[in-house]
Amino acid sequence: MGRWEPNTEQRFLVAAIELFGEIGFERTTVAAIAQRAGLTARTFFRYFDDKREVLFKGSEQLQQTMVEALARAPLDAAPLEAIGAALATAGEFFNDERRPFARIRYAVVAANPELHERELIKMATLSGALAQALRARGVEEPDASLAAEAGIAVFRIAFAQWVSEAETRGYGEIAVESLARLRKLTAR
Repeated sequence: MGRWEPNTEQRFLVAAIELFGEIGFERTTVAAIAQRAGLTARTFFRYFDDKREVLFKGSEQLQQTMVEALARAPLDAAPLEAIGAALATAGEFFNDERRPFARIRYAVVAANPELHERELIKMATLSGALAQALRARGVEEPDASLAAEAGIAVFRIAFAQWVSEAETRGYGEIAVESLARLRKLTAR
C-alpha cells in the first residue's frame, strides 16, 4: 500500500463515500476505507479523527466562504439580500462535481441519528456565524439572528432539492429561487 501517494485525502473521501453508499455507514470500517483507497488505516488517521469526519470535511471552508460573501455584499443591502449573497456563493461550493458525493452523504446523514444531530449542530454553527457577520454590518438583534436562521432554512431546503435524483439545476440557482419564495411568503 502506498503511503505517500498524491491526493491521499481525496482518495480516502472517495473510498469512504463509495463504501457508505454500498454497504452503509455502520458497516463501513476505517480499515475498509483504507483498503479501498489503497492506503493504510494509520494514514487515514493523519487526515481524519474517525469515519464521521469524512462526511463533515469542508464544513469550515463552506462557512468561511459564505461569511465572506455576506461581508462583501453591498453595504446598503437588506439583511436577507446579504444572506442571499452567501447562499449564492454556496453554489460555487456545491458544484456538479460534488453532487454524487452530496447525494450519498445526505442519505447517510438522514439515516443515522448521531450524524443527523451533528448536521444540526453544523447548521446552528453556520447560522451563528452568519448572524455575527450581519451584526458586524450593523444589523441589530433579533433581526440578525432571524435573517440568519431564515437563511439556514433556505439553505437546508435548497440542499435537499439539489441532491434529489431528478434535479439538474445548480445549488445557487435553487437557493436564490427558494429565498425569493420565502420573501413572497412573508410579504402576504
